[in-house]
Amino acid sequence: MVNTKVELCGITLDNPIIPASGTFGFGYEFAELYDINCLGTFSFKGTTKDARFGNPTPRIAECDRGMINAVGLQNPGVEAVIATELPKLKECFNKPVMANVSGFAVEDYVYTCEKLDKEEQVGWLEVNVSCPNVHGGGMAFGTSAEAAAEVTKAVKAVTTKPVIIKLSPNVTDIVSIAKACEEAGADGISMINTMLGMKIDLKTKKPVIANKMGGFSGPAIKPVAVRMIYQVYEAVNIPIVGMGGVSSAEDVIELMLAGATAVEVGAANLIDPFAARDIINNLPAVMKKYSIENLSDIIGGAH
Repeated sequence: MVNTKVELCGITLDNPIIPASGTFGFGYEFAELYDINCLGTFSFKGTTKDARFGNPTPRIAECDRGMINAVGLQNPGVEAVIATELPKLKECFNKPVMANVSGFAVEDYVYTCEKLDKEEQVGWLEVNVSCPNVHGGGMAFGTSAEAAAEVTKAVKAVTTKPVIIKLSPNVTDIVSIAKACEEAGADGISMINTMLGMKIDLKTKKPVIANKMGGFSGPAIKPVAVRMIYQVYEAVNIPIVGMGGVSSAEDVIELMLAGATAVEVGAANLIDPFAARDIINNLPAVMKKYSIENLSDIIGGAH
């Protein structure tokens, strides 16, 4: 019997598979299709201090080997998530869940994380620093080591649960940003978020997405994810939650060999709602094929 268990920031997962934020809602819609308790955990929809309608439509564009999205963090706000979404989630998911948090100022992150940290169901806080810093000229917090560290330190000051900082790949040196987050107290790093992409309609000769640009995800970005995870693993001593183009059990093994402790599945869920379940079901056979007995033994195995 192979062992698929891994430990993420002190919490044991039955397997390393985690549907990524923004691709799995708050879980209960997927629970109508299969028992989502087979998952390691999942990262719920990006939550902000206040409710957000998101960006104008169209927000999605299909591309070769991927997709572009500019949803704009549509969510009901943290108070509604706690009052409405988490109770519904509790009815269909009996494991700790990963709370994904976004903000446009340091105070936003602090407020939202402090609220979610008190919720029994929340096991980890995944803090997305790929948001535009409204007080810093609109550049994402995650494009600056100083800004990412500032968010990390501020959130850690008001929370007790593991804080995992989700980094943007749209930078020249992701390693220095990961190190800055670790030094500021981060318990883990989550990477990579979507890359910045764009698609133009040849008939209208205009951008397909109303926002012009959006986050590019899907199988095409996996080599970038593997490279960045590999680089960050060599530089930090905290666990990495890897993601980027994962759509098979083989992809999971590859990201773990690069240095990921757990692996998020994103765009694949939007193509096939059973993607995460099927990866979990295929994992034991793929482990046997590559003579892997314990998944946790291969973390960073390519180094």
